Amino acid sequence: MTATAVATRASGRRWAVLAAYALLAACTQLLWLTFAAVDTRSASVMKVDLGTVGDLAAIFPFIYVVLALPTGRWLDARFGQALGAGALLTGGGALIRVVSPASFGWQLAGQLVIAAGQPLVLNSITKVAARYFAPAERATAISLGTAALFVGILAAVLMAGPLFDAGGLPLLLGVQAVPAVLATVLLLIALRTPPAFRDDPSVSVSLRWLTGDRFMWVLAGLVFIGMGTYNAVATWLQPILAHFGEGGAAGNLIAVMTFAGILGAAVLPAPISARNRRREMLLAALAISAVSFLAIAFNHNILWLGAWLFAQGFLLLASLPVVLDWSDVHAGPERQGAAVGFLMMAGNLGGLLLVLVIQALIGNAYLALGALAVVAVAGFPVALRLPSRPLP
Repeated sequence: MTATAVATRASGRRWAVLAAYALLAACTQLLWLTFAAVDTRSASVMKVDLGTVGDLAAIFPFIYVVLALPTGRWLDARFGQALGAGALLTGGGALIRVVSPASFGWQLAGQLVIAAGQPLVLNSITKVAARYFAPAERATAISLGTAALFVGILAAVLMAGPLFDAGGLPLLLGVQAVPAVLATVLLLIALRTPPAFRDDPSVSVSLRWLTGDRFMWVLAGLVFIGMGTYNAVATWLQPILAHFGEGGAAGNLIAVMTFAGILGAAVLPAPISARNRRREMLLAALAISAVSFLAIAFNHNILWLGAWLFAQGFLLLASLPVVLDWSDVHAGPERQGAAVGFLMMAGNLGGLLLVLVIQALIGNAYLALGALAVVAVAGFPVALRLPSRPLP
């Protein structure tokens, strides 16, 4: 088969490849947050304390930080092999959890396996786009792949309670295993499609280039702030609003913020990329985040809170695919796995550290909101160090 024929066949199947990848990426988030909305009841079933159940989700960012760069390098060197391993770990971990739903040991084992696969899956976002999509379509492919992450988060929040009510942990874990196994099978089939755009094997995939790459460090700083802010809001919005007598609305408001992020991630990156407005987009996201936290402190009406969190989610969460697309342009196809791994490592570090910072301030809701606003403002000098137009 000629190179042109391979490229044509791959091009025709590119959306199927992206759909399989997006489903798998969504499942990594769904499985990560399985217990978040039913942690108290899960603790009772597994006969452990609440903090121990929380550890089932907390292990994910720790493992991501450790594995981010090695998995990124593996993806750059052996993409199909590495992403296939990530798919098998995701589906396999979901099945391990079904073996004994009431056993904390089995749940921990399953979560560890899924967590090991997560960096291999998420670090592949830009490489899937670069290998199967023409340059003009890559921003769209990255935005859809990233939006899938937020779909998985939203699904975890919305499905846990009703499924637990209907059949307890066995039903919840069983239902979540179905899309995970399906995504694994579909992704392994999709990887048999030859890429339309191959990497250059002559280019080194050493990680040394990241050490002195100022541009990537600036992007990492912004991802640290963006993902850290979202994780802090998702973790601490309920106790913050409880100070104002609105703690019961926190779950719905987080869902509103996440849904807005899905919309933003799906529709904003492509036109932002086409118009060369990436830096402006990132500055706008920081500005709306800072203002929204001050607005939440000022007025506690539910509709007011929902409007500001929707606006924040729409811009802040959409910034992730914008940054990933920019890193793709800068790093080139042979370094995309390492680039995304580096950025996602920074994001997970931000999630860990900002959650701890806000935890220390949670006794005063105004102080916690003020700290989040300060973090957003601190991102301005970082973003202004980026070029006003994308690098060629």
